[in-house]
Amino acid sequence: MSTLINIFRTTELRNKILFTIFILFLYRLGVQIPAPGVSLDGIEALRLQTDESDGGVLGYLALFTGNGGVLNLFGLGILPYITASIVIQILTVAVPKLEEWQSQGAVGQRKITQWTRYLTMILALVQSAGFVFLIQRSPEQLYGFNPNLFPDDSLGLSLLAILCITCGVGILMWMGELITQRGIGNGMSVLIFASVVAGLPALAVNIQRVRGWAWFVICMIVLVLLCLGIVFIEQGQRRIPINFPKRMVGRRQYGGNKTYIPLKVNQAGVIPVIFASSLLQLPSLISNVLPTNATQDSWGDSVRQFIQNRLFTPTDPAYILIFGFLIIGFAYFYNSIAFDPVRRADELRKSGGFITGIRPGPQTERYLSKVLNRITLPGSVFLAAISLIPSALLFVLIGNSGSLGLLGFSGVSILIGVGVSLELMKQIDAQLMAQNYEGFLK
Repeated sequence: MSTLINIFRTTELRNKILFTIFILFLYRLGVQIPAPGVSLDGIEALRLQTDESDGGVLGYLALFTGNGGVLNLFGLGILPYITASIVIQILTVAVPKLEEWQSQGAVGQRKITQWTRYLTMILALVQSAGFVFLIQRSPEQLYGFNPNLFPDDSLGLSLLAILCITCGVGILMWMGELITQRGIGNGMSVLIFASVVAGLPALAVNIQRVRGWAWFVICMIVLVLLCLGIVFIEQGQRRIPINFPKRMVGRRQYGGNKTYIPLKVNQAGVIPVIFASSLLQLPSLISNVLPTNATQDSWGDSVRQFIQNRLFTPTDPAYILIFGFLIIGFAYFYNSIAFDPVRRADELRKSGGFITGIRPGPQTERYLSKVLNRITLPGSVFLAAISLIPSALLFVLIGNSGSLGLLGFSGVSILIGVGVSLELMKQIDAQLMAQNYEGFLK
């Protein structure tokens, strides 16, 4: 309590926290505002029929929007921004101009950020158009019945809904940047954190309703153990010691100090899981355009049924193997981009640094690559386990009933929640320590 009191005694920190809470309030308010042309009766019918329980594509969106649909002002959440950021980060390695901007420091970063915004709006326009037309023309494929969400499916209202949802992404992107500049923490991460937290109470209530208090307590214990494991792995580092030789300039001695390169066990965060999840959604999106026969089962219906049963059932072996291998593969792919052993070895050679017992140049490069590959394996397996085990447990407990919008992403939700919480705690702790107060972290 004394630490919490110290937070609000510090004027600057108090203003940042209050500003962040205000932006989050506006975000959650915007989630409740339907897009133009959407029927409130249809939304209520959908809520009563499915209890916002859809998995698949809409379940994927639920992680970033907190309500499992794209029918509101902030329906797409910041999913387009996340996708654009990952694409730009990957293209930085392949496109020389982006690589040049990255090496220019703050000036180049501003250019990359601007292009990320442009790509975000393009993706938002494409995704909002795709989902609006899909909900209009094939609602049965998404919900299992027709809630008649668009009674007046005129082209004008459809375009207006697409425009509002696209503008909502732009507003959210601006709100996230405001949190980063004037609030506390990374704005985009805080918005995702708010969506994750918003969906957890409904999930807990459904576990208690379907399975009773005994399983509810067991799930809470598993949740605590998962949080402890995530903290342990997220804080884990492999520190590679770096030495700098001594040198004399006149009568003064320079260098001779020691430092280290910190390699996190899970330095990719949740990006491999998001990549793997996005790729896993492609068969579902493609299957929506396959032919349908209303009188008898067609091959398109069979393909859709196979994809739904195999790729969106957390206890199915095909889902576990494909999703797990995709996460591990993307973890290696992302780490090879985020940490370049060749560039780091060249930087060490130019600065005069060396690893004890390792010669500068190619030997240092091979050593860094070896260490990176070794620590990536347990980190990627950990990511796969966190993503698969809680989802399978929830599926066994409550099946397809209840609020399972976060079914395939419950492990990712925990990972995001703990990771963002740790980052917020570190920032608050650093500002408290700067004011000569005792921080949270001991």
